[in-house]
Amino acid sequence: MGKLLNVSSSPHVRDCTTTRNIMFDVAIAMLPATAYGVYQFGIKAALVLMVTVLSCVLSEYVYQKLMGKPVTISDGSALVTGMILGLNMPPEIPLWMPVLGGMFAIIVVKQLYGGLGQNFMNPALAARCFMLIAFAGPMTTFTYNNAVVSPTPLAALKAGQTVDLPAMFIGKIPGTIGEVSVIALLIGAVYLLVKKVITLRIPATYLITFALFVFLFGQHNFEYVLAHLCGGGIIFGAFFMATDYVTSPITKKGQIVYGILLGILTGLFRLFGGSAEGVSYAIIISNILVPLIEKVTLPKAFGKEGK
Repeated sequence: MGKLLNVSSSPHVRDCTTTRNIMFDVAIAMLPATAYGVYQFGIKAALVLMVTVLSCVLSEYVYQKLMGKPVTISDGSALVTGMILGLNMPPEIPLWMPVLGGMFAIIVVKQLYGGLGQNFMNPALAARCFMLIAFAGPMTTFTYNNAVVSPTPLAALKAGQTVDLPAMFIGKIPGTIGEVSVIALLIGAVYLLVKKVITLRIPATYLITFALFVFLFGQHNFEYVLAHLCGGGIIFGAFFMATDYVTSPITKKGQIVYGILLGILTGLFRLFGGSAEGVSYAIIISNILVPLIEKVTLPKAFGKEGK
């Protein structure tokens, strides 16, 4: 006699992976970039990261307490939001600004829309874009070797100047705390891939599309393309922000379309926009378009005839 069937409601496929596991894996993956940023920029960078994380965690705790909702800070999502936002900050920014940014990310973008899983764009990137508009000066003033440095490598590229590609790969350049070292970011990316937190589908499509766009519409020069890939927040964005489960497509075709859209938008902003960067705006615009992407890429249900 065969085994008795276990009749139960969905979901029928279960896994031991939890939100907490995923979030802490993402936090661990950002530690190399965090450590390098603190090493390069010093104690001020550590303070910026600390207050940003605390702002996000406390904002979630206080809001949920005041609203009579279950407190969810133990799932690690506020921690990850704080780390991403903090790593996107210049090291010399006044500390009250990241605090305000953390409150905006958690309360306005995340909690007011229903909490984790309900936000329609990445909270950390939405907060960064808000801060770029509200505090344009402090958000675009960078330091290196304890001196204020105006042009980042991307700004130098946009002005037609040459850049030091090995220095960009290692991280010996001005920029935000977490974006400067490509090698540190790639170590974290490998960790996420090995732990199967993310797949290469979105990052690879994003980076390949962007590289082709820059080669076709920028300079037909591989060194120029590599400089764009190593500069700014594109590696950070491709592996740590564009892959956010909540704000990226769930279908395989949708993820490819999403990656292509990200690459084109980032290329447009960098080459033809007023700013040398463009990753944050490209990601949040693509986040908004995710429902449309999923609508046109959703596979037909089994047994359902196509129209």
